[in-house]
Amino acid sequence: MGDQAQLSKTFQTIIRGIMDTGHAPHFTEIAKDLGVSPDEGRRRLHELIDLKIPGCWLYPNTSLIASFAPFNNIPTQYRITVDGKQKWFGQ
Repeated sequence: MGDQAQLSKTFQTIIRGIMDTGHAPHFTEIAKDLGVSPDEGRRRLHELIDLKIPGCWLYPNTSLIASFAPFNNIPTQYRITVDGKQKWFGQ
């Protein structure tokens, strides 16, 4: 299992990606931001998800983020608007 600093950087990369773009990053984007290989990015994503953080899960049998609290990567009726921009969905 990775160390706490690695998990924290992965978590922050995902949250920052969602905040910046309105959708969850692909594991290759996570890898690029962390300066690691795509396989390592996927491993770190799964390791973080395996912690069972409430509200965070992948699409079944994939490495694609479905939800990462408090954001949902799947459009929902819960739209989040900040400074007049609506580019996020809540859980």
